[in-house]
Amino acid sequence: MDLNVIITGVGGQGNVLASQILGRAAVYRGLHVSIGETFGLSQRGGSVMSHVRLSKELRYSPLIPPNQAHMVVGLEPLETLRIIGEYGNDDTVFIVNSRPIHPLNVIAGDVEYPDPNWIKEILEQSCSRLYWLEATQIAIELGGPIMLNMVMLGALCALDTFPLADEDIKAILGDIFPKTKLEANYRALEMGGDLIRTYES
Repeated sequence: MDLNVIITGVGGQGNVLASQILGRAAVYRGLHVSIGETFGLSQRGGSVMSHVRLSKELRYSPLIPPNQAHMVVGLEPLETLRIIGEYGNDDTVFIVNSRPIHPLNVIAGDVEYPDPNWIKEILEQSCSRLYWLEATQIAIELGGPIMLNMVMLGALCALDTFPLADEDIKAILGDIFPKTKLEANYRALEMGGDLIRTYES
């Protein structure tokens, strides 16, 4: 099993934390893991992309080669679209949060944010499977947008082709969060998984 996963979004969405949690859970399961991150001009609000490479036997360099991502977790639609040409391929599976975060040049009125339905259509045409999820709303219901990364990890772990389950993530969360935060994070993982199961039913 060799698996290349990209988690992409903007600064402040918990992208890097999600990749570190995923990496720890994979190591706990006995897998080899390498993680590389790239950042845009601004850590909060700028582009953030994490490369997570999992293997049973081999150790890989941190960055995924061009067009060799097996799975992409997109915390923000436009940031997901930005990477499809460089890392995606016809067999890539995309899990994308549908809620946009407008960059500064959009807020300033210099450019327009693309129609999210157009983004969805392009992604559908460019990959083997797209899960277009309203994950931000669930995160807000659980306590705030900061819960989004856990909802999306739960969605990732619900895929049959992904080697980790949400129980693997839960097993290491006690080392990361205080006890008072664990129940909400457990629930976020479960609800993310429910989104995938509902999508496929």
